[in-house]
Amino acid sequence: MATTFTWTVTAIECVLNQEGTANVVSNVHWTCLGVDGTHTANVSGTCGLGFSGGAFTPYEQLTQDQVFGWVWTSGSVNKEGVEASVEYQIQDMINPAVATLPLPWQN
Repeated sequence: MATTFTWTVTAIECVLNQEGTANVVSNVHWTCLGVDGTHTANVSGTCGLGFSGGAFTPYEQLTQDQVFGWVWTSGSVNKEGVEASVEYQIQDMINPAVATLPLPWQN
């Protein structure tokens, strides 16, 4: 079964007043959840963002899609790489390469 990925912003940190601009996004906390029907895995992280003084969207008007656009173009979060990591975790659950076995002398 194909893995479905769901990206979620879990928290946003803001600079409350930066050069006269209120609530400037500085850090985005995110999670990428992968589900293949039976197995689930996730990767979480934080992305720091800088405000260049250009176009600005007031905090209360932000959308999750807009914020992820910034995260993925920031250069610090590779969307495909994160999804590959989640997929690897799921495949490792299906076909584990390492396991803890019972001690052979304890029957």
